[in-house]
Amino acid sequence: MKLTVVAGVLLACGVAKAAEPLIGRASVVDGDTIDIGKTRVRFSGVDAPESWQRCRDGDGGEYRCGHAAAMALDRFLAASRPTRCELAGRDRDRRIGTCFRADGTDVNRWLVENGHALEWPKYSKGAYADAQRSAQSNGLGIWRGEFQLPCEVRAKRWKREARCD
Repeated sequence: MKLTVVAGVLLACGVAKAAEPLIGRASVVDGDTIDIGKTRVRFSGVDAPESWQRCRDGDGGEYRCGHAAAMALDRFLAASRPTRCELAGRDRDRRIGTCFRADGTDVNRWLVENGHALEWPKYSKGAYADAQRSAQSNGLGIWRGEFQLPCEVRAKRWKREARCD
């Protein structure tokens, strides 16, 4: 009886309630980060090239692959608003989550599927492995040429050891 009363009080106060999703118009910060209102959200389980990162295309030319990823994400999100994010944690000043367009499309998966981001298995636990294999075999996005892992590029720029595990 006491346990039932305590559980009822907790539910009534919202203590035991699951986190509410964050919903709103997304502003793209970079290929794997958006702002919804004043909340910054980093997409869970993926790693996109940095906005200043350069990659080689299939013809050997260089292009700003991080900028291209951010622009593709912006167009993709604009096609079906608002964006909804299921938040699962925190990283520095950002929330971590899986986000969806208004039509239900998983944004994290779309980024990997189209070669705009890589799966980060340490955090995704393999959830996007099939999407990455598809992008790679079809030569989409960064897979159309040569690139360095975003985590290696960041480490080199900030002169520290790469942590890409």
